Amino acid sequence: MNIFVVNGPNLNFLGKREPEIYGNKSYNDLVNFILAFGEMAKIDFEVYQSNSEGEIIDIIQNNYQRFDALVINPAAYTHYSYAIYDCIKSIDIPAVEVHLSNVDAREEFRKKSVIEPACVGKFYGKGFNS
Repeated sequence: MNIFVVNGPNLNFLGKREPEIYGNKSYNDLVNFILAFGEMAKIDFEVYQSNSEGEIIDIIQNNYQRFDALVINPAAYTHYSYAIYDCIKSIDIPAVEVHLSNVDAREEFRKKSVIEPACVGKFYGKGFNS
């Protein structure tokens, strides 16, 4: 199985940005965690991160055919990017929305995901284990 993991804006600042919410581990730690899990579970992961909405859409559109599924942490785009929603709806592989923090226990605007209806599932609030 091949899974494409796409991370959105500011994930590259893990360990620097709000460690009380996101913890002290870096983005490289997250990537290594995902790849190590893949080795153990015999799943091939390819991981990508961008702070740009258009780049996220381009990378999904240009690569989804190579994968069995998409795992996406759209970060702040979760709450308003109908463009990413449309992108996910237009591909023919299942997508899962993921967030490191418990979005339901944070600011009010974080409780609404426009991405969720395009996905087959959502995991959040468990840090790297999400």
